[in-house]
Amino acid sequence: MRELVFALEYEPGCNRVADALADHPDARVRSLSLHATAERLWRVDHATGTPEALDAIEDAFLTGDYYADCLATEDCGATQTTRVLDRTDDTLILYSDWERTPTCASVPHIARDHLGDGVLFETRHEGRHYTWRLIHSGDGDVAAFFDALEVAVGECAQMEMLRTADTTTSAGGRDGTPSGLPPAQEAALQAAVEHGYYESPREVDVGELAGHLDVPRSTLTYRLRRAEEHLAKQHVAGERVAEERLASH
Repeated sequence: MRELVFALEYEPGCNRVADALADHPDARVRSLSLHATAERLWRVDHATGTPEALDAIEDAFLTGDYYADCLATEDCGATQTTRVLDRTDDTLILYSDWERTPTCASVPHIARDHLGDGVLFETRHEGRHYTWRLIHSGDGDVAAFFDALEVAVGECAQMEMLRTADTTTSAGGRDGTPSGLPPAQEAALQAAVEHGYYESPREVDVGELAGHLDVPRSTLTYRLRRAEEHLAKQHVAGERVAEERLASH
């Protein structure tokens, strides 16, 4: 089995969910379940944020001109239904069902065309940054998948490859850096340290650091957050292993 991780950075006005998340930087949407057949797509998403952010996310899903995951730039005539399964002050769970038309395109459907049946999908959406993690058999044509995806996305989003690896490869080596981070996250973290982002008080803010790296602020924020999350989990896991070893002696 192969793992494929990439991100789409949406331009303003191209994806209503991305626009809503960009207006509420602390909000997040992640998939709990996502399935696709040749004609349909259905998924359950878990959103977190302030009540105002969840209102904006819910509105984006429920009242968009066309389904949020469709890569078409205008209404393609697809039939879609979104329902709220649960809602609290800081959590929103949505169920979406989408019946496509010949002019529709989506990441899962393009993946089915080029990577075969049985692809597993996991998504995380933060700001304009939409990360996809795919697990596939490895028998498909990854290059053709990305070529088709690039055509479908057009000028609405920039694509960034984050990782491709055998799922049996250890985490420390699969991303091409000793830390196990994707190269883009590793570079962002190194630049943040070099420019004093982690000093107290900070010598540079995230906007200035993004300017140094010539990347959008939202992209840099995403990369730093993911790198920090990875290193924090790596540290805690290491502490647990050390404690277990001490307890066993």
